[in-house]
Amino acid sequence: QVQLVESGGGLVQAGGSLRLSCVASGNIHSINAMAWYRQAPGNQREMVALISTGAKINYAESVKGRFTISRDITKNTAYLQMNSLKPDDTAVYYCTADVQVYSPEDSDILDRNYWGQGTQVTVSS
Repeated sequence: QVQLVESGGGLVQAGGSLRLSCVASGNIHSINAMAWYRQAPGNQREMVALISTGAKINYAESVKGRFTISRDITKNTAYLQMNSLKPDDTAVYYCTADVQVYSPEDSDILDRNYWGQGTQVTVSS
């Protein structure tokens, strides 16, 4: 099994910054991509930022220029640096990863997707 644990959320005033971290652990052969999603009350979960193998990066239009996603492959960790935060950024932020795991039962490497439990980010006006 693979676990994703997010940290770094909290309460911040508009214009402030936060840095989220997501650590993946468990039976990991390799990680193809890691991404951050968020979900505000009453809204659908939306992609915020994604970083894939080869450091290909995508951002939601609403966060371009303010958020930066990065990844430490050696630590199986992704980060989301959030600057110039706005009240509209208030949400639960989730980390997700596309992971290759080794299955002894199948004697094969399998592709799996995992999600963390989320971390609350609240931006006050």
